[in-house]
Amino acid sequence: MTLRRFGLITAAVCLLVVIVVSLVISGALDRSTSVAVDKFAQLTGAVAAMVCYWRAGLRRQGTARRWRLWMAAAMASLSVGLCAWIWGQVFLGVSLPSTTVAPLGFILVPVLVLFAVLVLGHGGSGSLPNHRSKVVIVLDGLIVVGSLFVLTWVSLLESMVRAWATSGPGFATVVAHPAAYLVMLVVLLVSSWSHRSVRQLPMLFVAIAGLAQSSSGWVFAFLVSKGATAIPTAADIGFMVCPAMFFLSSIAPSSPRRERSGTGRLRAGEMLHILVPYLPMLVTGLFIVVGTATGVRLNPFEIYVGLGVVLLVIARQLFTLIDNVKLLEQLRDSRERLRHQAYHDPLTGVANRVLFRERLNAALDRPDPLVVLFIDVDGFKDVNDNYGHAEGDEVLRIVAERLQHCVRPQDTVARLGGDEFGILVDGYPARPEEIGDRVLAAMASPHRTAGGEHLIRASIGISHRETHDPALTADDLLGSADAAMYTAKRLGKGMVVVHGSVEAELT
Repeated sequence: MTLRRFGLITAAVCLLVVIVVSLVISGALDRSTSVAVDKFAQLTGAVAAMVCYWRAGLRRQGTARRWRLWMAAAMASLSVGLCAWIWGQVFLGVSLPSTTVAPLGFILVPVLVLFAVLVLGHGGSGSLPNHRSKVVIVLDGLIVVGSLFVLTWVSLLESMVRAWATSGPGFATVVAHPAAYLVMLVVLLVSSWSHRSVRQLPMLFVAIAGLAQSSSGWVFAFLVSKGATAIPTAADIGFMVCPAMFFLSSIAPSSPRRERSGTGRLRAGEMLHILVPYLPMLVTGLFIVVGTATGVRLNPFEIYVGLGVVLLVIARQLFTLIDNVKLLEQLRDSRERLRHQAYHDPLTGVANRVLFRERLNAALDRPDPLVVLFIDVDGFKDVNDNYGHAEGDEVLRIVAERLQHCVRPQDTVARLGGDEFGILVDGYPARPEEIGDRVLAAMASPHRTAGGEHLIRASIGISHRETHDPALTADDLLGSADAAMYTAKRLGKGMVVVHGSVEAELT
C-alpha cells in the first residue's frame, strides 16, 4: 500500500472514530444504546485488524510473516475479550466483569504484541539476534513497570485495590491489564532505540493503541476504586481508539524509515537504552527512602515487589555481562580473522608478501644466519591456458602445501604474487643448496587434481646471509634471490641457483 492511499484511509478511520466517540459521549443516545455502539465499534476494529494481519502474514515469509501472525493472535485475543465483555454488559447488563474470560483476553493482547515486537526486532541480520538480548529487553520493561508500580502503589494504587480489586478478575482488570500495556510500551520503546526494524509505521500505531488502551484502563481502575458501579462511556475513549489504531497498524506500509542523523543520534539512543531501566528505579528508590525517613511504613507486599525489581536488575546485569563477553569474543575472533586475511594469501593460505617482508626484516635484526628462496613455478601458464583458472588455482594450492612440507614449522612460506613463492629459513641447519634440492624433489612428483595430473617444475633462486651485516637490507636479499631465480630460468628451468656462486662461475 502506498503512503498516499494509507494517509487517506487513516484520515477516514480517524474521522469515523471521532464520530463514534462524539455520538457515544454526547448523551444523544440512551445508556444501553451508547454502550452497545461503543462495544460493537471496538469489536469491529479488533476483528478487522485480526483479518488484515492474518491475510498480510499469509502473503509473506520469514520474519515479516511471523510478527504479523503474532499480531493476528493478539487481535483474536482482543476480539474474544470484547465478545465476553459485550455479552456481560450489553446482553446481561453487568457493568463489571464477573468471569475471567474478558480480563484474560485483554491481558493476553499486550503479551502477544510483545512477542510480535521481539520477533520483528530480532528478525534482521544486523543486531546480534540471540535469545539473551530478547530477555534483556523484556527485563527492561519489567524493571520500569515494577519500579513505577511500587511508586504508584505507595501513593495511589493500594487504595484502589483495597476498594474493589480483591478477586482474580477484578485485579486483572484494574491493575494487571493497564500494567501489561505499560510493559509492552516500554519494550517497544527500548526495541525501537536498538533495532531499526522496529522503527517503522506499523509499530507507531501499535504504540498509540497501547497508550490509548492503558490510559483508559487506569481511568477505569480509578473510577472503580471510587466505588463506581457503572463506568461512564467517556472513560472508554481510549478503549474505542485502541482497536482503530491496531487496524491502521495492520495495513500501514512496513518499510523501515531511514535514519536521518548520524553517529551522534545513535549514541544518544544507545545511552537512553542503557539508562531506561535505572531512571525509574532511582526515582522510586528516592521516593521510598524519603518516605521511610518521614515515617511512612512499607507493608510486606511493597517490600516483596521492591525486592523483585532489585532481582530483575541483577538478572538484567547478568544477561548484559554474558552478552558483553560474547561480543568481546566475537570482536577478538573478528580481529584475528582480519589479521589473518591481511597477512595471508586467500587462495593458498600461506603468508603473503607483506608478512614475508615483515618476518624478513625481523630476521635481519637477529645475528642468526638466514636463507631466502625465490621460487617461480614453471609450466603454470600452460595449466591455466589449457585447463582453466580453477585448475590453475588447485595447482597453486598443491605447490604451497608441498613447500610447507619442505621446511620447518617456524620457517615462512609465502606467495609473493601470481605463480611466485618465497621461503624464509631463519637459522638454517643445512647448506642453502640442500634446501633448494629438497624443494625441487617435492615439485618433481605429478600434481594430481580433479582435472588430471600436471608435471610442474620450479626455478629457484637463493640468497643467504651467514653472519650479521647491518648494511644488508630485505631488498638486497630479495633482489639477489630474484636475480638468481631468473638465472636459473635462463639456464634451462628446473634448477637451483645460489646467488654468488653462480655469478662467479658465469664470470
